[in-house]
Amino acid sequence: MISLSVVVPATDRPATLSRCTAAIGRADDPAEVIVVDGPRGLSACAARNTGARRARGDVLVFVDADVEIHPDALARIRAVFTERPGLTAVFGSYDDAPSGGGTVAAFRNLLHHHVHQGAGGAAETFWSGLGAVRRDAFLAAGGFDAERFPHPSVEDVELGARLVAGGASIVCDPTIQGTHLKAWTLRNMVFTDFARRGVPWVALQLRSGRASTALNLGWRHRLSAAACALGTLALLVRRPRAAAAGLLVLLGLNRDFYALLARRRGPREAVLGVGLHAVHHLTAVAAVPAGVLAHVRERRRGEPG
Repeated sequence: MISLSVVVPATDRPATLSRCTAAIGRADDPAEVIVVDGPRGLSACAARNTGARRARGDVLVFVDADVEIHPDALARIRAVFTERPGLTAVFGSYDDAPSGGGTVAAFRNLLHHHVHQGAGGAAETFWSGLGAVRRDAFLAAGGFDAERFPHPSVEDVELGARLVAGGASIVCDPTIQGTHLKAWTLRNMVFTDFARRGVPWVALQLRSGRASTALNLGWRHRLSAAACALGTLALLVRRPRAAAAGLLVLLGLNRDFYALLARRRGPREAVLGVGLHAVHHLTAVAAVPAGVLAHVRERRRGEPG
């Protein structure tokens, strides 16, 4: 029987940790639980790597300290690996009932849920919020790149790309779910989307030499970003019809997501969600030139003096 080791990075001692570990304890499937809560200041990458080295299970299950897994999450993970002996890793999704914060938090967490729900099947990336990987494959790959990612960023995406490049098989299983407890604000959403996700993800693609279409880099998201950028430009040059056309394109491309917002949060928050979605996409657009610049600087640092 495949054994599981759950690794929770918690060196920042988040207030949500007790809810996270309680949910793991209530899971339908038994597992070794390793909470890495020190030393203070240890990065999330390094904490996960530390937990992985301590683990005894065949499969490492990474759970963020602000995620409350569903009771069947571990059983589903074990079943996936049992049914697919050649599988290297699997990751799941946030559910559609985020419990932290208000409008911005609900928007951000439901957006994540919506993207992952539409990404089921073979994947070229990984997600460490609620993701599992065979321990031997993780250790052989060197784990998360703690040197490159001293802050929570795209370390899981980078790990997934590295695993796939080495011939690994990864799947997204949206039925493996957890509730996200993070109380997002507009400020930390924009900062995270730009500095922690967008810029390093662009640099990662340039470094690897291939453009990814994983998760929120798919064609719908790219077209939505273009519509937001062109619509904003149209507003600035006082072309209201062109701006309205950009808005209609955004609404048409993302009608399923806005319908989800309306069902879960009501019409008012669905309308606000359209604006927040535009901010999200504009932030991604701004991250592209910044990511290119970051990549150029990185290459120059790596060149011999």
